[in-house]
Amino acid sequence: MSEAAPGLPDSPTFATPRRAALAAAVRRLIDAAMTSEDADDETLEQVTAEAERLAMRLGGGRTDGAGYVPRSHGDYLPRSPVVGEASPLSPRLDWEVVERPGGGAGVEGRGAFGAPYEGPPGFVHGGWVACAFDEMLGIANIAAGQPGMTARLTVHYRRPTPLFRELRFLAWVERVEGRRIMTRGELYDGDTLTAEADGLFVRPRPEQAEEYFGRRVDAS
Repeated sequence: MSEAAPGLPDSPTFATPRRAALAAAVRRLIDAAMTSEDADDETLEQVTAEAERLAMRLGGGRTDGAGYVPRSHGDYLPRSPVVGEASPLSPRLDWEVVERPGGGAGVEGRGAFGAPYEGPPGFVHGGWVACAFDEMLGIANIAAGQPGMTARLTVHYRRPTPLFRELRFLAWVERVEGRRIMTRGELYDGDTLTAEADGLFVRPRPEQAEEYFGRRVDAS
């Protein structure tokens, strides 16, 4: 499934199956670093040296800057810290546009948070829940043709959200008032609601968008 917003293709030079496989391998390394309590010093030193060698081989020693020029959400989403298939920081929440029971389109995201996202023992850190809501609500805006920047995000934590279990996010646009977009989201563990979110997003004026992001480069 494409991680790009509807109508915007993934960057063919970045979001490739091989890049996704690399990100998945790095996720496993991060998870192992967070959970391997019985690794001895020699093993840790060897893995550290190998990780540094691979980082130098892949990145060429670059230490600052993004290293790329994003053109659209089609370039951003594969790098997303929440849904990015090419981001080793991401728990890899898969999403799709769905029809809501009450009518209208929404977005559904599914996935599990592993050890790197732990807050209270056995549960997802609340900051990661908020981050995931921010991303899911933003994707719902894009899917509805109402992209905007986050002005306010309110999260209501109903129950602790467990690690290592498939979770389900739902997000949809409630209403639009001029440049203001009001969006809601829910997070479920099975049939149990663990958190809700209300977001206020604002569509920047063209001159603001250019100030913040520069002139958009045509993907063609």
